[in-house]
Amino acid sequence: MAVKFEPVLTKFIDNPDQVKIDTYIRNGGYKAAEKALKSMKPEDLVKMVKDSNLRGRGGAGFPTGLKWSFVPKGTDKPVYLAVNADESEPGTFKDRLLMEKDPHQLLEGIIITAHAIGAETAYIYIRGEFFHPAKILDEAIKEAYDKKYLGKNIFGTSNNLDVYVHRGAGAYICGEETSLLNSIEGKRAYPRVKPPFPAVQGLFDCPTIINNVETLCCVTHIVNKGVNWFTSIGTEKSKGPKLFAVSGHVKKPGIYELPMSITLRDLIYDVCGGMLDEKRKLKAIIPGGSSSPVLSADTIGTQMCYDALQKHKSMLGSAGVIVMDDSVCMVDAAINLTRFYCHESCGQCTPCREGGNWLLKILESIEEGTAKPDDIDLLLNACWQVEGKTVCPFGEAMVWPIQAFVARFRDEFEEHIKYKRCPIDKDRSIRR
Repeated sequence: MAVKFEPVLTKFIDNPDQVKIDTYIRNGGYKAAEKALKSMKPEDLVKMVKDSNLRGRGGAGFPTGLKWSFVPKGTDKPVYLAVNADESEPGTFKDRLLMEKDPHQLLEGIIITAHAIGAETAYIYIRGEFFHPAKILDEAIKEAYDKKYLGKNIFGTSNNLDVYVHRGAGAYICGEETSLLNSIEGKRAYPRVKPPFPAVQGLFDCPTIINNVETLCCVTHIVNKGVNWFTSIGTEKSKGPKLFAVSGHVKKPGIYELPMSITLRDLIYDVCGGMLDEKRKLKAIIPGGSSSPVLSADTIGTQMCYDALQKHKSMLGSAGVIVMDDSVCMVDAAINLTRFYCHESCGQCTPCREGGNWLLKILESIEEGTAKPDDIDLLLNACWQVEGKTVCPFGEAMVWPIQAFVARFRDEFEEHIKYKRCPIDKDRSIRR
């Protein structure tokens, strides 16, 4: 059955002129921002986003309106908005598309959000490797200033807003919100201990809201189309359109805008055209970027929403869907991810800094055939020594994938030890 859904976030991305402000305006752009600033009070916007049940699209899925409401009322300190565009999760590439193809959609969401929380300064913190998106954003911001949509007295109101693009240096840890704040301040990007939370004491010790790129783009359409439209899409607790970045062994990898009521089966076999090699069977799926626990093929009837994936002890995360067929060695896949996390640890916490290397050593010994049968349990014990024992969730991001690989494919780990080699041939085509 064909999956039909009219895109909103990606409606105009095939138009090469959509990056220009005049084209964006012709397509209905900045009407939501003008409506919000001229006819809506900040508390009305917060309530609207609360009622929409918009959950953060960056990975955690925290209710956006609720986060906004944490900004202290009547504070005498400036309030800041920080946009998390540090998209560094392996398998995730949705925010890059929005910034490259429709930057004014993001800027409009920033204007609305800044009005809702009382911010007059916003920083777009963008991944260091995103040279092209950063250039496009700089040009879009200049256009918005020229149209008087940024700066002083926006849309003839008393609202003022300055927006800056702040480029990172390519560190994955900067996707963690407090590391991001430290980086903007010119400090080493170490995660902060919470509380205090950023909404109370964030950037420059002032109240700060951090939202993901896709989240802010959704805000634009909630104001434009209304709460009822947004809540009519998706499942009971996972509302609105969602971007899924699909990669791996499928015929049509790419970014797809769909409701979160879609199942993995429909996403893989209908939307993405099925397995890349039809002779191969689906073996495993990482549903939400590299930090989300892997799923086995028998879970493909699961809806791609927060609650359904949680029941399978995984998570939607950033919705970076990595599809693997039966040619993939699960131990090798675990090594690949663990090597990434070892490299990206900021080094502040001992469990991450030291534990990651031990995890990698054990996994490599299993893959090379030099491990002992007890080493699988040793691996899990090492995971336990890291999980929940670090300042930020980086530790969990590193060990949850390993735990899931072992839980769902333990027989493959045992075969490596038993046969003292990978049970899949070098061409990854024959299991012995």
